[in-house]
Amino acid sequence: MANTPQAKKRIRRNANRGSINHSRISRIRTFIKAVESAIESGKKADAVEALKKMQPEIARGVARGVIHRNTAARKFSRLSKRVASLG
Repeated sequence: MANTPQAKKRIRRNANRGSINHSRISRIRTFIKAVESAIESGKKADAVEALKKMQPEIARGVARGVIHRNTAARKFSRLSKRVASLG
């Protein structure tokens, strides 16, 4: 158990940051799922629009340190490739 005031503060802060980061990751996943569902429906216009909304969310996650930049690049690359392949 934490004894020092600083350690107690770190526990509180880590719990708060964890909940914030969890909500950010969840928000990013929601945007990714929106792109994937648009791809599954086969509507290219909807998929392109969802991809445009997803890109800043992923970039924000990278800037906040929630996801790694290579992971973000990989996800964006794979989804944009799938959107481009739609007829």
